[in-house]
Amino acid sequence: MTTNVTIGHSNVVTGPLGLGTNKVGGHNLFAHLNDDDGRAVVRAALNNGITTLDTAYMYGVGRSEELIGEVLRDYHRDEVVIADKAAQDPDNDLRPNNRPEFLVEAVDQALQRLGTDYIDIFYIHFPDADTPKYEAVGALHQLKEAGKIRAIGVSNFSIEQVREANQDGYVDVVEDAYSLVQREAEEQLFPYLQDQGISFVPYYPLASGVLTGKYTGNEHFGPDDWQSHNRNFKADRFRAITAGMAKVRAIADDHHVTPSQLVLAWYIKNPAVAVVIPGARKAEQVKQNAVSLDVKLNDSEYQAIDRIFNDLP
Repeated sequence: MTTNVTIGHSNVVTGPLGLGTNKVGGHNLFAHLNDDDGRAVVRAALNNGITTLDTAYMYGVGRSEELIGEVLRDYHRDEVVIADKAAQDPDNDLRPNNRPEFLVEAVDQALQRLGTDYIDIFYIHFPDADTPKYEAVGALHQLKEAGKIRAIGVSNFSIEQVREANQDGYVDVVEDAYSLVQREAEEQLFPYLQDQGISFVPYYPLASGVLTGKYTGNEHFGPDDWQSHNRNFKADRFRAITAGMAKVRAIADDHHVTPSQLVLAWYIKNPAVAVVIPGARKAEQVKQNAVSLDVKLNDSEYQAIDRIFNDLP
């Protein structure tokens, strides 16, 4: 049985595998999304032992929250952990806004769209340019004391901004980009979070697909392909990652799982990671991700996977 995780200083308890829902209602982010598929993705998560749903206002400017709220009517609310995020101001071209009064209003509006009276984890999605971060977090602390949110998070903050946000010790969790091929958070952020008892949630755990094992390293991407703007898909680095994935596949074969499932299992075992939140467009992908909960890596396998991508160009 996979061990549950307590988020920061809060009383929010979650499993180590969640669902990123930017493809649930995120029509402004992805083409050809279908709301019925989105609902099915959320149901597949909740029916397969994945109880943490990570959403945001920016995922469809509220649509993801609405779809999750519709599905939640058929489940026990206290068995689901909702993580939500806001910062983009609809009255200012969606520019980040961390002012306390904006965040208070954003939480109230999110509660309405979700059809619930509390949000388990609420993140400031992006920092703005001028609001003191401890003041923004102070507003969330008041909402936490009022029972509207249960844990306080910040996302996409620099280490300096995280320190400022946590001036009063109120931050429970940080969400940021981190993967086997993007390890910068290990240098300064992880030691600080560990020292402060703050949890960490990585996004892009499969690094936009390069850690799924579906690439050979021989693919060529044109200037119109999104991969051409991502460093992990460029020349020597791309070939080194795909060569590394061949080693991952060998370990995955020993466990009779896919490379993706093995990589997710690595995050689940990683002591620095509280919850890993891969996204999905289709329900079948969620079911496949859930298999990673049953993968039991031993310490030597974990270390071997950890080392594979250490010297990327």
